[in-house]
Amino acid sequence: MCPTGRTLTSSSSFSDLRPAFDILDADRDGKISKDDLRAFYVGFSSSGADESLIRAMMSAADSNSDGYVEYHEFERVLACQNPSGVMEDVFKVMDRDGDGKLSHEDLKSYMNLAGFPASDDDIAAMIKLGGGDEAQGVDYAGLLKILAVDQAS
Repeated sequence: MCPTGRTLTSSSSFSDLRPAFDILDADRDGKISKDDLRAFYVGFSSSGADESLIRAMMSAADSNSDGYVEYHEFERVLACQNPSGVMEDVFKVMDRDGDGKLSHEDLKSYMNLAGFPASDDDIAAMIKLGGGDEAQGVDYAGLLKILAVDQAS
């Protein structure tokens, strides 16, 4: 059951949420903490993380109240939402200049912030995998290709 009280349908498959979980799990301990969320948001906001938002997110997802969001809790919360909406929000966070494309710099900055340092060649390969080019970057559909997220529902 979703935190909102709605019931999940058994046809939903959300195993593709693991890449998003892993990016948020900054210290790679298998669970998302408030510190992990702070680290994620501070890289994308000049004012830093909104503590009330972080508390609300933890409260909604941490069903066993242990102070951490494990993968099954993360999956439960996101399975109740439109999965493409979640990925669109991720894209918007990564798209620092808001131009609708992830540039080489957008991807490199995000990967480093998430604890996945990548070389310029790695980023170029990601952009190519996403169907983009170095000059234009990749759009939302390209990000889904990079993350191998299946949005067919």
